Amino acid sequence: MMEDLWTIFCGESDCSYEGGKQCSSAFIFFTYPTSCINNVLVIAFDVLLLLMLLFNFIHKPSPAMLQMLTCLQGLLPSQILSAIFNGGLGVVYISYGIWILQENLRNLQTILPLHQWLVLLSQGFTWLLLALIISLRGNKLPKAFLRLWSILACLFAGILSVFSLLAAIIGKQASVRIVLDVLSFPGAILFLLCTYKVYKYKETGYAISSAGLYTLLNGQTNSSGQTGLGSNVTPFADAEYISKMTFWWLNPLVRKGQEKTLEEEDIPRLRELDRAETSYTLFMEQLNKREQSHLSTPPSILWTIVSCHWKEILISGFFASLKIIALSVGPLLLNAFIQVAEGKEAFEYEGYVLAISLFIAKCLESLSQRQWYFRSRIIGLQVRSLLSAAIYRKQLRLSNAAKMTHSAGNIMNYVTVDACRVGEFPYWFRQMWTTCLQLCIALVILFYAVGLATFAALVVIILTVLCNTPLAKLQNKFQTKLMVAQDERLKACSEALVNMKVLKLYAWETHFKDVIEGLRTEEYTWLSAVQMRKAYDMLLFWSAPVLVSAATFGACYFLGIPLNASNVFTYIATLRLVQDPVRSIPDVIGMVIQAKVSLERIVKFLEAPELQNENIRQKCEVEESRVSICIKSANLSWEENPSNLTLRNINLVVKPGEKVAISGEVGSGKSTLLAAILGEVPLIGGSIQVYGKTAYVSQMAWIQTGTIQENILFGSSMNKQRYQEVLEKCSLVKDFEMLPFGDLTEIGVRGVNLSGGQKQRIQLARALYQDADIYLLDDPFSAVDARTATSLFNEYMMGALSGKAVILVTHQVDFLPAFDSVLLMSDGEIIEAAPYHQLLASSQNFQELVNAHKDTAGSERLAEVSSPQRGEITSREIKKTYTEKQFKATARDQLIKKEEREIGDTGFKPYIQYLNQNKGFLYFTIASLCHIIFVAGQISQNSWMAANVHNPHVSKLLLIIVYMVIGCVSIFVLLFRYIAAVVSSIQSSRSIFSQLLNSLFRAPMSFYYSTPLGRILSRVSSDMSILDLDIPFSLIFTLGSSTNVCVSLGVLAVVNWQVLFVSLPMIYLTLRLQKYYLASAKELMRINGTTKSSVANHLAESIAGAMTIRAFEDEERFFMKNFNVIDRNASPFFHNFAANEWLIQRLELLSATVLSFSALAMVLLPPGTFSSGFVGMALSYGLSLNISLISATQNHCMLANYIISVERLNQYMHIPSEAPEVIEENRPPPSWPAVGRVEICDLEIRYRPDTPLVLSGISCTFEGGHKIGIVGRTGSGKMTLISALFHLVEPSDGKIIIDNLDISLIGLHDLRSRIGIIPQDPTLFNGTLRYNLDPFSQYMDKEIWEVLRKCQLQEAVQEKEKGLDALVIEDGSNWSMGQRQLFCLGRALLRRSRILVLDEATASVDNATDAILQKTIRTAFSDCTVITVAHRIPTVMDCTKVLAMSDGKLVEYDEPTMLMKREGSLFGQLVKEYWSHFHSANQH
Repeated sequence: MMEDLWTIFCGESDCSYEGGKQCSSAFIFFTYPTSCINNVLVIAFDVLLLLMLLFNFIHKPSPAMLQMLTCLQGLLPSQILSAIFNGGLGVVYISYGIWILQENLRNLQTILPLHQWLVLLSQGFTWLLLALIISLRGNKLPKAFLRLWSILACLFAGILSVFSLLAAIIGKQASVRIVLDVLSFPGAILFLLCTYKVYKYKETGYAISSAGLYTLLNGQTNSSGQTGLGSNVTPFADAEYISKMTFWWLNPLVRKGQEKTLEEEDIPRLRELDRAETSYTLFMEQLNKREQSHLSTPPSILWTIVSCHWKEILISGFFASLKIIALSVGPLLLNAFIQVAEGKEAFEYEGYVLAISLFIAKCLESLSQRQWYFRSRIIGLQVRSLLSAAIYRKQLRLSNAAKMTHSAGNIMNYVTVDACRVGEFPYWFRQMWTTCLQLCIALVILFYAVGLATFAALVVIILTVLCNTPLAKLQNKFQTKLMVAQDERLKACSEALVNMKVLKLYAWETHFKDVIEGLRTEEYTWLSAVQMRKAYDMLLFWSAPVLVSAATFGACYFLGIPLNASNVFTYIATLRLVQDPVRSIPDVIGMVIQAKVSLERIVKFLEAPELQNENIRQKCEVEESRVSICIKSANLSWEENPSNLTLRNINLVVKPGEKVAISGEVGSGKSTLLAAILGEVPLIGGSIQVYGKTAYVSQMAWIQTGTIQENILFGSSMNKQRYQEVLEKCSLVKDFEMLPFGDLTEIGVRGVNLSGGQKQRIQLARALYQDADIYLLDDPFSAVDARTATSLFNEYMMGALSGKAVILVTHQVDFLPAFDSVLLMSDGEIIEAAPYHQLLASSQNFQELVNAHKDTAGSERLAEVSSPQRGEITSREIKKTYTEKQFKATARDQLIKKEEREIGDTGFKPYIQYLNQNKGFLYFTIASLCHIIFVAGQISQNSWMAANVHNPHVSKLLLIIVYMVIGCVSIFVLLFRYIAAVVSSIQSSRSIFSQLLNSLFRAPMSFYYSTPLGRILSRVSSDMSILDLDIPFSLIFTLGSSTNVCVSLGVLAVVNWQVLFVSLPMIYLTLRLQKYYLASAKELMRINGTTKSSVANHLAESIAGAMTIRAFEDEERFFMKNFNVIDRNASPFFHNFAANEWLIQRLELLSATVLSFSALAMVLLPPGTFSSGFVGMALSYGLSLNISLISATQNHCMLANYIISVERLNQYMHIPSEAPEVIEENRPPPSWPAVGRVEICDLEIRYRPDTPLVLSGISCTFEGGHKIGIVGRTGSGKMTLISALFHLVEPSDGKIIIDNLDISLIGLHDLRSRIGIIPQDPTLFNGTLRYNLDPFSQYMDKEIWEVLRKCQLQEAVQEKEKGLDALVIEDGSNWSMGQRQLFCLGRALLRRSRILVLDEATASVDNATDAILQKTIRTAFSDCTVITVAHRIPTVMDCTKVLAMSDGKLVEYDEPTMLMKREGSLFGQLVKEYWSHFHSANQH
C-alpha cells in the first residue's frame, strides 16, 4: 500500500536531473529541486506554516473589516513592495504548477507524479498567503508569532535558495523552478524587514496617528489653539529603509507639487538630526572636546566638522565604493556579450544570464549612487547650517577691532556665499577619491583587455595630472583674489543700498554707482582668470580619454598586441565609463579650491577677537545689591591701545532708583560711557560692575523689519494691560491711531516708514516693556517735538522709571534739575559730578553750557508771548480722543510686500533672458556647434574602429593613425567650445550686473521703503555669484550631456533597431517624469531663493542692532530665531535635492531596462546578424547611457535651479525708475538757482495710488534769501514736503517752481546737486574724511580745513594721525553722532548752495556748539534761502517766516511774531508748549 502511494506521489524515480540522470548521492537526493524527497519536505514545511497560522486565528479571531480598511490606509512602502513581490511570486508558482499539470494531462494523460505540480501549488498558495497576511495585516497579529513565522519562512527560503543554486551549478543549467526558489529568498527578507518595521511603526507612529485621527474627528485642539503645526516633519524622518532607498517618502510632496503651486507652508520641516540647532550643538561639543585635549594649539575647524559627521561620511563612502564596483562590472559583461555574439558561449542560456546580470548591476549601481549623492548632500546641508549659525553667533560677539576687518558686507558674504561653498564640499570631495578608485579599477580592466599597453594609458593619465598641478595652484590664487574683490564690491553695494536716500539727496548716486562699477571691473579681471583656468582644466581632462586611447592603441601597435572587437570595445567601454568622472575633475578641483578658500575665510572670522565683557554684568538679585552700577578708575579705549585712551579715570556709582544725567560737548565721550557700561568698549584698567537687568535706547534708532508690536514686545509675552500702559507712557497712542494698521503696521528697513520721533518712542517703549532695573538712554528726546518731550519726561522718565536706575545722555539742559546727579564730560573724562544747582554754582563750564541753552532758547523772542500757566501735558491728554481699535493687518495693503517669485513653468524665458545679453546667443551657438562636431568626431572614431577592426584590407597602423587624427581634430574643436563659453559668461555677467545696478540706483525711494535690504543683498551676492561662476559651464554641460544621451540611444537604435520598441517609450516616460518633477522642483528652488533672503535680512538687521541685542541680553533669542530662518531655508533646499535624486533613480531604472533589452535582443537574434565590432560599439555606448542620462538629468536639474537666480535678478533689473537724471533739452543754466525763490502751487502727494493724500493742496512762496522755518507735530507732513522739494516723491497734483523753473521738467541730478541739505540721520561712508566731505575731489585742502574750523571739528581731526586721510569705518561708527552731524554741515558749507535745507540738523549737538553753528549758518548762508525743519522751537524763532503744518495741510504761514500774536495759532501753541517744556525742570 505504502509503495503504491509512493509511486503515485513520486513516480518511477525518486530523483533525476539533467534530462533523466539518476541522483548519485544522498546529498543530491535530498537537495535537488526535482527530487521527490526535497518536494515532500517543502510541502511539509508549507503545511507547518499554514497550521501555525490556523492555530493563531483559532485563538485570536480576525479583526473587523473596518479595522482592515483603516490598516490599508497607513501601509508603509516596504509592505506594499513585499505584498507585490511575494504575491507575484506566489501567483507565478501557482501558474507554473497548473501549467505542468496541464502538460502532464495533455502529453501523458495522467496527473502523476503528484510531487511535480503539487509542490508548486503548495509553495504558491503559502507564499501568496504570507504576502497578504504578513505584508498587509502584520500589525494585527501578535508580535512573537509574527516574528517566529517570518524567521522560519526566511530560513526555509534561504535553504531552498542555496539548494537551487547548487543544483544550477552542478547541472550547468537553470530552470524556472530554480529561478523561483532563488527569488523566494529576497522575498522572505522582505517579510522579515516588514515584520520589524511594521512593529516599530506600530509602537511609535501608529498611536500618534490614531490620536491625530481622534483629534480631527472630535475637533479638539491643543491648548495653544494650533492643530499640531510642528508635526509637519518630513516623512524622511520616520521612513523605513526601503522607502529611503527608493525615495518613496517624497512621493506625497511631488504629487502635491503637480496638483498645485507649492507654497512655503506645504514644505515639511527638517528632521531633528538635520536642523541647524542639532548640527551646531554637536559641532560645539566636538570643538570643546578638542580644545580640552589640545590645550596648546587651537582645534582645526575642518577636523571638528569631520569628527561630527564621520559615521555619515563612512556610510556614504560605502555606497560610493559599491557604486564603483557595480559600474566596473559593465565592461566585463560587455566582453562576455561579445564572446556570446561570436558564438563562444560558456554555457547554455549564458546570454539570458548576462542580460539579467547587467540589469541587476545597473540597478545596484543606481541605488548606491543615489544614496551616495543624497547622503553627501545631507552632510553638506548640516555643515552649511552649522557654519551659518556659527558665523551668526560670532557676529553677536565681535569686538570693535574685529569689525574694522570684517564689515557687515563681509559677514553677509560669509553666510550667503562661503558657507554654501563649504556645504557643497562633501559632495565634491567624494568625487575626488571615487574617481581615483574608478581609474584604478579601470586600469586593471584595461590590463585585462590590452596587457602592457595599459602602461601607455597610465603615463598619459599621470602627465595629465602633472599638467593640472600648476593650473590648480593658479586657480587657488585667483579664487582667493576673486573672493576678496567680491567682498569689496558687496561692501560698497551694501553701503550704497542702506544709504540710498542720502545718496539721492546729495545727487551722489552716479558717483557711487561708478565706484561699484570700478570694483566690479576689478572683479571681472579675476573672474575671467578663474573661468579661463577652469576652461584649460576642462580641455585637458576632456581631451584625456582621446589621448589615452590614442596612446594605448599606439602602444598595442608597437608591442604587437592583437586588436579585436573583444579587447578594443572592452577598452573603449571602460574609457567611456570613466570619461565623465575624469571630465568632472576640473569641476571637482574648482569646487574644492572654492571650498578651501571659503573655509579659510570663515575660520579667520571665527577666530577673530571677541568682546571681553563677561565680568561686567554681575548675576545677583537687585534687592541684594546696594548699587546698580559701580565704575572704579576705569580707562577704556576703542582701539585697544593703552596709549590712546577714549575714556580716562572714570569713577561712577549709581544706586537703584537714582537718576543720572550726562552732559557735555560733542565728542566728549558721553555715548562711549554708556557703551562702556554695556561692556562694548575694551577695558584697559580699573573695573566696571553692573548689577541687574539692563535696557538700552540707542541714539540712532534700531528698528527691526516686522510689526510695531513685535518691536515693542521684543520677544516678551503679551500682557495687554502693561502693553497699553507702555503705549500711553511713550505717547504712541495717537500715532497708532494715524497708522493704517495701528501697532500691527509693518515697518520697512530701518523703520523707513516712521518719523525719527516715532522710531525713538518705539525704542523707549521696547525698553520700558522689558521692565529692567537699569535704563541707559542715549539722547532719546532730541528727535521729538517739545510737547512730546515734556510728556515723555513727565510720564516716562519721572513716572514709569521712578524706581529704576537711569542714566540719560542729553543736550537738553532744561531737564537736568530733575536728576539726582549731573555728570559733565569733556575730552573723555568726567570733569564734574554733582546735583544740578550745586554744579551750576560751582562749575564755570556747566554755567557756560546752561547759558548757551538759554541763549539758544531765544528768551527775548519768547518773552513776547505772555508767560503761560504751565499745564502738565500727559499721555491722558493725548489719549482723550483715542478709542481702542483692533487692527487686522492684511499682507495686501502692508508696506512690506511678500517677496515676489515666478510661478509655474516659465519655459525658456529665463534662458533667453540670460543668452540675450551681449551676443550671448552667438557665443552659445558657437559652443553648441563645436560640441556637436566633437561628438560627431567621437562617433566617427568608434565607427571607424568597429567597421575596420576585423577588416584585413586595413592595416593596424592605418587603423590607429586615422583613429588618432580624428581624436586630435576633436580636441582642437573643443578648445573653441570653452573659449566661447568663457567669453559668453563674462559678457552676460557684465551686462546683467550693469542693468541690475542701473535699475537699483534709478529706483524710486518707495521701492526701498517696501523692500527689505536682505532681498536686494541676496541678489547682488549669492545670485550674482551663481550667475558668474555656475551658470555658464552648467549651460554648456547640459547641452553636452543631453547630446551624449541622444547619441547613445541613436547608436543603439542604428545597430539594433528593435531597441526602439523600448527606447521610444523610455524617452516619453523620461519627458513625462521630468515634467512631473519640475512642477515641484522649480517651486522648491524659488522658495529656497526667497527664504535665503530671510536669512540675509535677519543677519543684516542683527549686525546693525548687535549692541542693542547684547544690551538686552537677548542674544539667545536672536540665535534661536536664526536657527529657525536657517531651517526655513534649508528645508526647500533639502527637498529639492531629494527630488533630484528621486527623478534620477527612476530614469536610471528606465535606462537599465533599455540597455538590458538591447543586450537581450542582440543575444536572441541569430549569430552573425551583427558583426562583433558593432555589438561592442553599441553596448559600449549602452553602458555609458546610464551615466550620460544621469549626467544630463543632473545638469538639467542643476541648471533649472541655477536659472532661478536669473529670474530673481531679472525681477530687480526692471524696477520702474524715477524721473531722468538729466533732461538735455531742459538743463538749467549753471548759475541756477540764482535767487533761491521757491513757489509751491497746490501741491498734493500720496505715496501709493491706493493710499490717501499725505499733502493736501499746499500753496506758498519762499522768497529768495529768506529763512523759512517748518514746524508741526509728528506726522504732519514736514518731511514729505522736503522730499517733494528734492523730487524724492512724485506729486499727484500741483508743482514746485524754483527761480521760475518747474522742477518736474528738469533732470533729478540737476535739481538735487543745486540744493544743499543737512539730513536728520547723519551718514558717513567707508573711506577717508576727505572722501566723505569731498567725494569728487573738487576742493583744496585749505578750503576743507576752513570748513572743519567753522564746524568745530578742526581740533578733533588734527588729533588723528592722518588728518584728512583718517579712516572712517562702516556707518562712521568711529565718530560720535554729534560729530557726524557736524561733518554733514561741513558738506553743505563746501557746496555753498543757494537753497539749504536743515532737517533737525543740530539735534545731536550740545547747546554751546549749536549756538556757534547757528551763527555759522546765518553768516555763511546770509544771502541764501534756508529752510529749517525743527522740533526745537528756538531754531526757527529768528526765521523770516514760519510755515506751520498739521495733517498734511498748511495751517499758517507768516512771520513768527505775527503768528504768536494771532489767536488760536498752531505755532503759538507750539511755542507755549516749548515754554512749558523749558520750565518743566523747576517742577521736579
